Amino acid sequence: MKLLLHTCCGPCTIYPLRVLREAGSTVHGFFYRSNIHPFSECVKRQQTLETYAAQADLKLIIEARYDLHGFLRNAAFRETDRCRLCYYSRLRATARIARRGTFQAFSSTLLYSRYQQHDMIRSIGEAVGREVGVPFYYQDFRTGWNDGVNASKSLGMYRQKYCGCIYSELERYDKSRSQRTIPKA
Repeated sequence: MKLLLHTCCGPCTIYPLRVLREAGSTVHGFFYRSNIHPFSECVKRQQTLETYAAQADLKLIIEARYDLHGFLRNAAFRETDRCRLCYYSRLRATARIARRGTFQAFSSTLLYSRYQQHDMIRSIGEAVGREVGVPFYYQDFRTGWNDGVNASKSLGMYRQKYCGCIYSELERYDKSRSQRTIPKA
């Protein structure tokens, strides 16, 4: 199967890529940038992913634009629903590229993380797949969490401390601020 894998970062790509290749899939990666803030963080994650992709012989498609304003317009006053909106944006962009690139399916490294809303990702991925006309490939990669973490550490990869958006950064680092002011999604 020729599969386009949305890749949120290098460390989260390690385990899903291995499993998909072991199952016989030809995998290409897609890095979506607009949900990672600040821009300097986006650049660090992209560079780490590009370095890993070169080592792993993973062909990458990198989103050319950095649409911070679009992300903020989409999330403003919808902070409690921001993860759903973000998942949808990333998965829809991946599916559209998969359709143009004649991929047989698309998936995401979001399915690797213990911290993401797994059922929501699956539901959105399947809906987007029907909408765009490319099947969403679902697999629960969380079983390999420790393997991926250990491999990324042994490779000396940059490992981010928050999901990506400015809201998750705030939740991670500003412990003095009341979490009630920015609802957790």
